[in-house]
Amino acid sequence: MSESSMEAGNIKVALHINRNNFEKYSNWEMTGWEFTHLGMAAPEPAKIIATEADVLVVSSGLRIGSEIIKNMPSLKLIQAHGVGYNLIDTDCAQHAGIYVCNCAGANARSVAEHVVMMMLALLKNYKQYEDMIFSGRQMEAKIHCFENGLPDLFGRRVGIVGYGAIGRKLSVILSGFGCRLCYFDTVRADTSGENIEFMPLEELYSCSDIITLHVPVTPETKTMINTETLKLFKRGAILINSARGELMDHNAVAAALLSGQLGGLGADTLAPEPYLPDNPLICGLPDEVMLHVALSPHIAGITESFFSSAYERCRGNIEAIIRNERPECIVNGL
Repeated sequence: MSESSMEAGNIKVALHINRNNFEKYSNWEMTGWEFTHLGMAAPEPAKIIATEADVLVVSSGLRIGSEIIKNMPSLKLIQAHGVGYNLIDTDCAQHAGIYVCNCAGANARSVAEHVVMMMLALLKNYKQYEDMIFSGRQMEAKIHCFENGLPDLFGRRVGIVGYGAIGRKLSVILSGFGCRLCYFDTVRADTSGENIEFMPLEELYSCSDIITLHVPVTPETKTMINTETLKLFKRGAILINSARGELMDHNAVAAALLSGQLGGLGADTLAPEPYLPDNPLICGLPDEVMLHVALSPHIAGITESFFSSAYERCRGNIEAIIRNERPECIVNGL
């Protein structure tokens, strides 16, 4: 596609996102924009290449490898519809001069709310007491709470691993609960005026009542929660993972739950995805331990506000490409 046609707004956009969702939230009434919907299943690379697209807007579950990138000469932008981009070959795209961008921050509030929900559910033994009510044991549950008391989120030490947009939004919400907050990130943040302190990672693990993960999948973070790091946790601590399942060694986490080293697990994402029935965190734990596990189907960030914000970000980046300007949230170093 020539620069003049780009400037006129004539652009081919291939979409690997839910079509109904796109039509409901995108509000893209753009003259000259030609859309190809690839569906939600993973299409063959040849089908993606055949679109001859200038822009790919893709979900986090679609792999965009070198075969696709090298055979799409018109491609100028690969736009992740969400935050994750670990299935995109960013090095190949960088070499080809193709921007890879994500929607960093668009789901920060949504994910932070979901994380707090999991924290409260696990602290308050929500699943256990709900099961008792449905089995006709409401008074037994109530007496048990009178005798033992329910934990408060107030005053708990919460360690936030990864202090980006989600971590910062979470710290604001948890400050309202009266939590004692610490964070670790590879880059020290300016937290002046905030109710949070930096800690080395091992120290954060050892002193936190709740540890919540908000980092991308990289060679350094893959299975960062493993047998050795779990030994550093305060016994009975709760682990929350709303980032990526690949951050955890699932067998090690299951073993820590069985031993009581972990007092609870809240996970919005496991690996691999789709979740498999033989995953040790789904099938390998006895019922009494599963009462302290809260799983959701990787939906923490997909709220109405996120969709509106993400589509606005995607549209803005496509318009930047048309104007031959740099888009926002570039993740591949261009």
